[in-house]
Amino acid sequence: MTKTCILIGAPLDSGQKRAGCLMGPAAYRTAGIAHAITDLGHKVIDRGDAALPTLTPATCPNPAVHSLAETIGWTKVLHDATRAALDEGGFPILMGGDHSLALGSVSGAAAHAKAVGRPLFLLWLDAHSDFHTPLTTQSGNLHGTPVAYIAGRDGFDALPAFPAPIPPERICLYGIRSVDPAEHAALLKHDIAMNDMRVLDEHGIVKPLRTFLDTVRAAGGLLHVSLDVDFLDPSIAPAVGTTVPGGATFREAHLVMELLHESALVTSLDLVELNPFLDERGRTARLMVDLVASLMGRKVFDRPTRSFG
Repeated sequence: MTKTCILIGAPLDSGQKRAGCLMGPAAYRTAGIAHAITDLGHKVIDRGDAALPTLTPATCPNPAVHSLAETIGWTKVLHDATRAALDEGGFPILMGGDHSLALGSVSGAAAHAKAVGRPLFLLWLDAHSDFHTPLTTQSGNLHGTPVAYIAGRDGFDALPAFPAPIPPERICLYGIRSVDPAEHAALLKHDIAMNDMRVLDEHGIVKPLRTFLDTVRAAGGLLHVSLDVDFLDPSIAPAVGTTVPGGATFREAHLVMELLHESALVTSLDLVELNPFLDERGRTARLMVDLVASLMGRKVFDRPTRSFG
């Protein structure tokens, strides 16, 4: 099926403390994301980079939390951009930017799903569960809170109300391998399935994903995919400030994307935590673009050989 992909740059790094993610959108464009998509027969509309609105002062009882006003501003802007793209029948691709952008992108997708009367599902491809709230985070980094916001946890009073919290059976955490004890306890209370690397090692990459996709299909759902660079093993994707060993291999990551393409269920996509300042000759940006191409229908025998020498 031909898609109209709407590229939305989200140049933010306020959700964490290591500068560089704001350069992500430019890196994706330089790595040829638009060309990779149009080569597969899809249409691309690049909306440029979103910009912060005038900020309103905001406070949080947790003194560790930083950049709250900026995060609220980005949440509102990216909510509106994602919803608008979906409302006009497009396939939004959010090019980040740290993972706090999902506070806005998924809420925008949820508002659209609610308006059209369809359930929204979330596939979280990440080393981390991101299930802290602004009240529980010790680092104060709000890129570790989106799944909690999406699932309707308390503690987000400063942010816009989430349009329709996603129930646990519609959330799939996939590739997880770094979870704080407080997050783990909260996840168990919410009964959200954690397909961590132990599960994937025991059952393989395919079975847990197909089970989730079957659930999405049976419900007639929309599917938002949030792909964090640290889902990948740092040996193949070094350009991220939160590297965790033991991530998805090149082949495993492409298989996930190919399965998602074959399902024809994905309706919106985040690309997050790319920090070009940490990259090696653009290899991580190019890999992420290659993964997008697999999601959009590129077959294994179409993939070009590339030298980094």
